Amino acid sequence: MRVPLPRRALLALALGAAAVLVASCGASLLPRPLPAPARFTLDDGAPAVAPAPPPPGAAVLVVEMPRAGPGFDSTRMVYLRQPQQLQSFAFHEWVDTPAHMLAPLLVRALQTSGAYGAVLRAPSAASGGLRLETELIRLQQDFGSTPSQVRLTLRAMLVDGNTRRPVAWREFDVSVAAASDDPAGGVAAARAATRQLLGELTEFADGVAAAHRALLT
Repeated sequence: MRVPLPRRALLALALGAAAVLVASCGASLLPRPLPAPARFTLDDGAPAVAPAPPPPGAAVLVVEMPRAGPGFDSTRMVYLRQPQQLQSFAFHEWVDTPAHMLAPLLVRALQTSGAYGAVLRAPSAASGGLRLETELIRLQQDFGSTPSQVRLTLRAMLVDGNTRRPVAWREFDVSVAAASDDPAGGVAAARAATRQLLGELTEFADGVAAAHRALLT
């Protein structure tokens, strides 16, 4: 013979079942968390090259932290589909701002050239010599053409460390076609553009250093 449950027990069972049902429904209705974005660097991972021995009387070069133009001072990976209309990928970004990632790459490239007695990152107590000031004008993937193009523009100025007067300046503008019209293709093209820009900037800076050294001798 079945003994009927007390009313209080029935109420507790009903409330428990309702709570389970609400919890399961609520879990299915809650939005799923977005996946973490994939993060990339500008460094292509190439091994460092041993620097050449500096010439006699080579100056010290202090590399200032690059500045960044409006729209390019964050970790967002910027692209264009319409002229002058900057957008950014939702699930792909840089590990740091492009300007911050460029700083150690500039130092390493200039150290490798062997044109300077030492290449130091600011802030530095070193006086005299030359200082390199740079500004990242743009780093963007342009889908306005096929294949898409990554454009990297950097303005560089060499300043006399004693007088603080500009010695020479140049704007470097590099475009590299992406192997694929997606963020991964843009990253590879950005790294290639960075390599090319570093080579051009090093050649320019070495020439200025040689002229500056000749003036002092």
